[in-house]
Amino acid sequence: MNIDQLMSKKIDENKQGQSLNIPNNTKGGRKMYIESYGCQMNFSDSEIVASILTKEGFSTTQIINEADLVFVNTCSIREKAEQTVRKRLEFYNSIKKEGNSRMIVGVLGCMAERLKGKFLEEEKLVDLVIGPDAYRDLPNLIREVDDGKKAVNVILSKEETYADISPVRLGGNGVTAFVSITRGCDNMCTFCVVPFTRGRERSRNPESIVTECVQLVKDGYKEVTLLGQNVDSYLWYGGGAKKDFKKASKQAQETSVDFAKLLEKVSINCPDLRIRFSTSNPQDMTTEVIKTMAKYNNICKYIHLPVQSGSSRVLELMNRGYDREKYLKLIDIIKKIIPDCAISMDMITGFCTETEEDHKETLSLMDYVKYEYGYMFKYSERPNTPAARMEDDILEETKQRRLTEIIDKQMSHSLLRNQQKVGNTYEVLIEGTSKKSKQQLYGRTTHNSTVVFPKENYKKGDLVMVKIEDCTSATLLGKVI
Repeated sequence: MNIDQLMSKKIDENKQGQSLNIPNNTKGGRKMYIESYGCQMNFSDSEIVASILTKEGFSTTQIINEADLVFVNTCSIREKAEQTVRKRLEFYNSIKKEGNSRMIVGVLGCMAERLKGKFLEEEKLVDLVIGPDAYRDLPNLIREVDDGKKAVNVILSKEETYADISPVRLGGNGVTAFVSITRGCDNMCTFCVVPFTRGRERSRNPESIVTECVQLVKDGYKEVTLLGQNVDSYLWYGGGAKKDFKKASKQAQETSVDFAKLLEKVSINCPDLRIRFSTSNPQDMTTEVIKTMAKYNNICKYIHLPVQSGSSRVLELMNRGYDREKYLKLIDIIKKIIPDCAISMDMITGFCTETEEDHKETLSLMDYVKYEYGYMFKYSERPNTPAARMEDDILEETKQRRLTEIIDKQMSHSLLRNQQKVGNTYEVLIEGTSKKSKQQLYGRTTHNSTVVFPKENYKKGDLVMVKIEDCTSATLLGKVI
């Protein structure tokens, strides 16, 4: 397999496999190359790692062959991600063997914790393994590798939030940025590895979040996405795991800050900043969050609300904490408070014991909501999760057929939602030049819809009013008015 083939291996989104690049980075010393795969949290974590290593004298490079340190920051949620990352590690090692023997190859993130033994000892693909709560230990681990040792730290923390580390913004568009507000997850969905790879839920000090957002505005950013495995579960009471909140003092509990209050703080202190958040868990979404979104214009009217299945029976097997009725009631509340709110989803098909009737319930739920768009997957067993103890009894061809039906339905709904926007005018934040034409720009509406329009004299970072003239299932087409 050649480098072009390897570089084309992506997981789901356009950002998969992007390497970091610190603009105008001219520092000497050792060079690092970091690729990120998976969720937005992984990309955000890469920015934290870059911040730590630049303070140690590392600079960035876009050329793998000249790198002294190569990291892949990984996802362990989907099997395809693991396959992709393993191929990347094999590629790094081929470069190392062919002429760059000084190169240190490391793996970061969720997969690091889960596959440390295989990567280090069995497959011997890496020199260094570090989990998502141990990035502060990177300088020490690198020194261990320099001394000829293998190095690993995948210890999970109940306290670590990296709140005091100012992330290095990695090769982004200079307009939008991620800000991590929570780490870990307590929900224990049976199919998910996150509680085991990222540990217990804990939240950042709200003042540190506000300070970071204020600084982003000063640096010219126009939009921020508040990140977490479950942002709705945000709860600051002085620090520590969310599960210990009930042990906190009465004063700490009474002065605590939940997600609705945090949204309000960021919105008030950064009135010119667009605010998004991801990812929401339906069982933790509150009416207060929805009311806060409606109250402040700079909070985008879009919610990513993963459902995973339309069947209450399957949702119970997944331990999602809600059933079909509760989920649809939440949808109704959102639409009542924010009538034009855009909603997207995650959906897993082919979960253990899923029947045709369960599948039909998923399709009917999609018909009820008519999501703007979605991320749809076939179930793949993740070792050591509760679901791994269940029989993965759905035939591969059945999974694929059901997935195709879900994707086809979602494409029709995405087209319908976009067609409903034709003729309307929306404020669009310009994020860059269209990939298809240098004469066109693209940006997003408050509803997270991508809009493409003629460039004229506008530039990245501008806020413009665009009248929608046409659409596809994925994109709105318009003209600035």
